[in-house]
Amino acid sequence: MVALVVTAAVFVILFVRIKSEASSTLTVMPFMADTSAFWMYYLSQAFGWSALLWAWGTVIIGLLLSGPRPARLPLSGPRLERLHRTTSLNTIALIVAHALLFAAELIYQDTDAWPSRVGTAVLETFIPGGYNSGTGVWAMPIGQAALYLAIPLGLLFYVRHRIGPKTWRVLHRFVLVVYILSVWHTLLYGTNVWYDGAFRNTVWLLQLPIAALFLLRLLRPARRSERLASAGAHRGSKAGWGLRLTGRVAAVAIIGVLVAVIASGRDGGRTVPPEDTSSTHVHDD
Repeated sequence: MVALVVTAAVFVILFVRIKSEASSTLTVMPFMADTSAFWMYYLSQAFGWSALLWAWGTVIIGLLLSGPRPARLPLSGPRLERLHRTTSLNTIALIVAHALLFAAELIYQDTDAWPSRVGTAVLETFIPGGYNSGTGVWAMPIGQAALYLAIPLGLLFYVRHRIGPKTWRVLHRFVLVVYILSVWHTLLYGTNVWYDGAFRNTVWLLQLPIAALFLLRLLRPARRSERLASAGAHRGSKAGWGLRLTGRVAAVAIIGVLVAVIASGRDGGRTVPPEDTSSTHVHDD
């Protein structure tokens, strides 16, 4: 229920920004000003943003569970674990809703016969390589990869006793890959954050807590076997020791990159076109 309330709030924000002509979506696609025709697109965007927020929250909780926790955290370990499961399932549901509404919007806007509409929508929404226009050539497969990984990885928890806890823990770590793909998809294809600016910078800013918790989780993992002892402390552990050390160095580097991007406000992305030509800047995706 909370996820739907947040999604509704995001939809209202997107709608108001379109009506006030404050959204960069209108710079990318001026024809989107017709909210009565493209309301389903904005609803799909709202579910996508809500999914990203929920994914952010569930990754934060997961890192708290697998690493050091604040002493005054209001939730106990078991309650935090239950919340992690709930937010994970909500994230999957929101991602699926985002994809289905994107497909529905393609069907709604298409003027061909129904079988052709549905076939085109399925191809462009769910088949990698099916969307072959502009930024979507890369952005869509990245989003599809996040979708197709999120579902099995999120549900593996319920069969962990059959596959073994060790196998489950290894596979569960790839949830972080799903989150990275989701952020990447958003930065590539989210028309709300199409250009460098405050909104795009906020997306980067939200990654700092995750990067910091990830570094803490590597430095002080909850599981003793994952701690960075000396290379020769355990028999046969040199490769694992080197891998864990590399992870810690990489986490520090990631934090450095994030700070640089946030401080500069630039990530090598797109710059806002001059105001007098914005009406002709058509987004061909």
